[in-house]
Amino acid sequence: MLRRERALVAAAEIGRRIGPSRVLTDEELVASYAGDESEVPPVIPAAVVRAETSDDVVATLEVASQHEVPVTPRGAGTGKSGGAIPDHGGLVLATQRIARLKQIDRANRIAIVEPGMITGELHAAVEAEGLFYPPDPNSLESCALGGNVAENAGGPRAFKYGVTREYVLGLEAVLMGGQRLSVGRRTVKGVTGYDLTALFVGSEGTLAVFTELWLRLVPRPPRTATALALFSDAAAAGRAVAAIVAAGLTPSVLELLDEESLAAIRARGAVPVPARATALLLIEVDGEAELVELELERAAEACEAAGAVEVLVAQEASQRRALWAARRELSRSLKAAHLHKIAEDIVVPRTAVPEMIARTREIGRAHGLVVATYGHAGDGNLHSNFLWDDPSLSPEVERAVEELMRLAVEMGGTLSGEHGIGLQKAPFLAYEQSPQLIDLQRQVKAVFDPKGLLNPGKIFGRSGHGAC
Repeated sequence: MLRRERALVAAAEIGRRIGPSRVLTDEELVASYAGDESEVPPVIPAAVVRAETSDDVVATLEVASQHEVPVTPRGAGTGKSGGAIPDHGGLVLATQRIARLKQIDRANRIAIVEPGMITGELHAAVEAEGLFYPPDPNSLESCALGGNVAENAGGPRAFKYGVTREYVLGLEAVLMGGQRLSVGRRTVKGVTGYDLTALFVGSEGTLAVFTELWLRLVPRPPRTATALALFSDAAAAGRAVAAIVAAGLTPSVLELLDEESLAAIRARGAVPVPARATALLLIEVDGEAELVELELERAAEACEAAGAVEVLVAQEASQRRALWAARRELSRSLKAAHLHKIAEDIVVPRTAVPEMIARTREIGRAHGLVVATYGHAGDGNLHSNFLWDDPSLSPEVERAVEELMRLAVEMGGTLSGEHGIGLQKAPFLAYEQSPQLIDLQRQVKAVFDPKGLLNPGKIFGRSGHGAC
């Protein structure tokens, strides 16, 4: 039986078990699940299962395994590396409707949530209780927590607070074949057995599908202050980052924007950035009020010593909201300025940030591309964007991306800081990891997914999966 026909047979059986209204086969409806927010071309699946309960997930993975049909888990579809694209067709398993906030335990600082819950909604709910969930990916108003956990998402606050993995105490998940697992704990400490929770976080939907997450919370910071440090070039801004860290300061946010990024913000008219600035740092400090003021002042001094043209402090909450709105819309602002855009999120040691920005610009110039770099400079996580308008430059873009990946690794960095490997970066995995290490990870996947049916093609590329 052909693969698509087999998938449709499986979809029909799933519909009989969980209800036909939860299974989509209409081509127009199914097509809306074909892509994500990456530049990877969409692939239309044979059918989509819109799960509403953990039992729906179990049924889908059990039936799909019996029929040997590939399954691609999908949250909100906001991923940047192609992780939610059904590269092998088959079924998409959408978990957006499994979205309850089941509990906020104030005494133990734990939230129990389902994977479809939107990250920003969790932020609002726990902050109303005087608590704080630090991971803050740029798409927090639209991305789902299950996808955050699958990609080990970060965000601007990762410099001080760390990435998603630091806040996942445990979870419930379903393996290909329908087996349920509970891994981890709901206590502050615990070292029983292997840390499978950490293994599942960042596994990009290749090992299991999450149905419940146990998240660690921290006290809400009583005060937050935001400043803009303006510079005449990105290198000076990069030196300021190193100076702030060397001074022993740990702002919650250290975001760097280069000249092209600032131009995109100015073009949208969102925030007035003085024309004399060709780079800036967005600095945010949180904590006790008196300490916040002192730390922000010391950060400003470090910036001025590194060559800042001016340091501006947001005086009102509305100014701070405007700054963050512009920052969170930056990717879309760049896309609006050019016909084509591809974004990569490499990481280098923070001391290498100025050199990485300069050399990325050289790569772009050599291939006739515009380059915009911005990102979480405090932890060396840069979003390097290649921009172009002429479709004939596409081969040059491919070569530029390859050079960027090689350069990041050569400079002691890594291929991805928060977007994952997915399909987009799978061809470059061997730049960073040895064949032995890659093979070991394939073996780990095979333990959880012997037939290679769960999100095939992601991380390791298209070879080595039973469904290929």
